[in-house]
Amino acid sequence: DNTLSLSVVMETQLLHRHHRFCPTLASSFNKHCTEYTTTSCEPCTDGTFLDQPNGQTECFPCTKYDADPGLKVKSPCTTTSDAVCEPRDGFFCVDRRWYGCVAAQKHRSCKPGQYISQRGTATTDTECSDCTGETYSNGTSTSCQPHTKCESEGLQQIRPGNHSADSECGPKHDSSNKTAIIVPLVLVAVIIVAVAAAVMWRKRKGSRTGMFLSLV
Repeated sequence: DNTLSLSVVMETQLLHRHHRFCPTLASSFNKHCTEYTTTSCEPCTDGTFLDQPNGQTECFPCTKYDADPGLKVKSPCTTTSDAVCEPRDGFFCVDRRWYGCVAAQKHRSCKPGQYISQRGTATTDTECSDCTGETYSNGTSTSCQPHTKCESEGLQQIRPGNHSADSECGPKHDSSNKTAIIVPLVLVAVIIVAVAAAVMWRKRKGSRTGMFLSLV
């Protein structure tokens, strides 16, 4: 009977189609099913996984991210799922797949004269902007700071500020104090010179008097 034969063929095909996959996760088959036997499956071993019913003859190896210093494991590999990674602090993902990040890059560092206008995240890089006007930044702050006004703090400016460094201030030098110190020093020096000159003059005068008396 043609109808009966067709029914048997279709039933056999459906049975084979059902048995050609391992019905559970984390297992691969080591023997194909037949009309009379089901597929023989084996569990995945450590370091391998399968995440869906399949017809694989072996489990997939777990992905290792040791070579990328910018990644850390978010979810470790199990027999039913591969390892999932995410960027470490200070890095952002540059290659994202549906199951996680597979490559990361370090956030850029702003240069002196720039400020951090947008901090980096796990998905975006750091954004930098230039300082303007009388402000400065060493590149690590989130805003530019105004230059110190030395005069307003009772100091004098030693070096003017620029966009990468603050003004350099120092103590003021009082001219009256200088005079108070210099004048006494000059007077002492004059006195010393005068005394020395007087001593030398007396010595010379004494030697001349002695010569005159010896001649008489």
